[in-house]
Amino acid sequence: MAAAGASGALMAARKRMDVVGFVLIAAVTGLGGGTLRDLMLGRLPLVWLERPDIFIVITLLAVLVFVLTPRVPLREDTLLWADAVGMAAYTVVGAEIALALGTPPWAAILMGVVTATFGGILRDVICNEVPLILSKEIYALAALAGATLFVLLREVGVWRDTAIISGMLMAFAVRGAAILRGWSFPPYRGPH
Repeated sequence: MAAAGASGALMAARKRMDVVGFVLIAAVTGLGGGTLRDLMLGRLPLVWLERPDIFIVITLLAVLVFVLTPRVPLREDTLLWADAVGMAAYTVVGAEIALALGTPPWAAILMGVVTATFGGILRDVICNEVPLILSKEIYALAALAGATLFVLLREVGVWRDTAIISGMLMAFAVRGAAILRGWSFPPYRGPH
């Protein structure tokens, strides 16, 4: 939640928003994927509506980024790395919640990808950016790899913490390698 919220706040900084914009974009990024997952799975009421501390943490984080970013020079790729950390964590959280609710493994993997990507989609759409998942970036594939590994490990009885760490590391490693090496899928080259 913190890394995803931070990536939202960093996007707000890039777009030169006011403090309200920082909080809104951080909240949408930090809560969007989990909200969609929970609605799709019928998991109501939404966790963040019952636990105001979640929204308070995101708000405080957004305000902190608002105050600090003018004083601390940020590299251009800081947003990408913060987003990669959030994506990796949400991938496993989403898959684990889905498994706990009794969904089949394939659906848990899908819910991991939804949880990991939808907040970023909302962030980018609200900020008038092409969402990473819709560009040639290797993003959803990283979430898919992490969720798949996590679910497979849990299905064969691997200890929960080991499966969580393995799934997160897989998602982060795939995304991190794509960022560092410039990996991407080839864009469509056919006629318009």
